Amino acid sequence: MTAADSARPVPAPESAPTPRWRRYVAVGDSFTEGLWDPTPGDEDRCRGWADRLAEILDARRGGDLEYANLAVRGRLLRPILTEQVPAALRSEPDLVSVIGGGNDVLRPGSDVDLLADRLESTVARIRETGADVLISTGVDTAESPVIKLTRSKTAIFNSHIWSIARRHDAYVLDLWGMRFLKDWRMWSEDRIHLTPEGHRRMAQGALEALGLVPDDPEWDTPLPPPDAEAWADRVRQNAQWVREHAYPWVQRRVRHQSSGDSRVAKQPVPGAVRRSQD
Repeated sequence: MTAADSARPVPAPESAPTPRWRRYVAVGDSFTEGLWDPTPGDEDRCRGWADRLAEILDARRGGDLEYANLAVRGRLLRPILTEQVPAALRSEPDLVSVIGGGNDVLRPGSDVDLLADRLESTVARIRETGADVLISTGVDTAESPVIKLTRSKTAIFNSHIWSIARRHDAYVLDLWGMRFLKDWRMWSEDRIHLTPEGHRRMAQGALEALGLVPDDPEWDTPLPPPDAEAWADRVRQNAQWVREHAYPWVQRRVRHQSSGDSRVAKQPVPGAVRRSQD
């Protein structure tokens, strides 16, 4: 199966039950904003796994789902929890995805135990409203030449995630265990964000995490091994990646800048789901 083959629409299973959620709000950083997944017909607007998930939930509900996406690229966990979550709760959602912390883990000296404590307090607060919560583990960076230095911190944070989920009956999107994420062809040129195919598969993984039947039962099946030419292209891209992505990222960290400075949420108020045609 190729990436193009797996991107073809798959009919929803006839046995799939109607999702119970009527209003879904997503909060987070670039992962949830959907960076590098342009919307067909509106290339300047990010789509991403959360938007794709909302489209599927909406279709299965017959078109009556309300959806908002408050995620902004570059956000650290604290502003996600102190700014985005209160705004989300004001709309009285019954499903909230709270996924963040990756930007914190990448920073030297970050305290993952403190991050987990803050996240747990927020999950408890959301659950007290009666809403369901979807949280996420971090990605296994074992095969990343640079980011793998944070792998042990991510593993500790992931342990907290599973404990938080158990204590508060939350759903978990298990990025660490997803096989397709180990394939570099699922990652965009910056090697930090997913491709459109990666976001499509992630939405399927989110369905499964929520206890629903995925449209595509093969969503986590790895692609066939790349050929020699693809590997050669990958090697040639390494220098370009350092110049165009790694170096600017380091410069922003030194200057205490974020790629999301001055940006606002793309869909801050719950409303009808925007359907996209793949």
